[in-house]
Amino acid sequence: AGSFQDAGVIQCAHNLNFPLHVVPASSAPCPAWSAFSVSCPAVVLEAAEDRPDALVARLYEAHGSTVVAWLQTSLPVKEAMLCDLLERPTARGHLPLEQRGVRLSFTPFRVLSVLLVLRQ
Repeated sequence: AGSFQDAGVIQCAHNLNFPLHVVPASSAPCPAWSAFSVSCPAVVLEAAEDRPDALVARLYEAHGSTVVAWLQTSLPVKEAMLCDLLERPTARGHLPLEQRGVRLSFTPFRVLSVLLVLRQ
């Protein structure tokens, strides 16, 4: 019922195309853990690509709206910056690290790549 945004179509489609896989593990209890979270349901974290000293997170706005989203991570990030689709840092692309994470502004269907330099 309602719009595709209200119905959660983007998340359901993502779950269908990329199902979780169950892996046998020990019987010891393990707390839930996620490396990333995004504060806005209109923004999808599509990929986080590993580099020797950093990660590149690629996100896009999927609802056709203008939104601000916070990218949060439990990883030890020392620096964040916007980069182009070839993963090169952009001029004036430095993003401040705040308590809520990294603040990202999206226009409709915009794709952003964020280079996250990790502490060693």
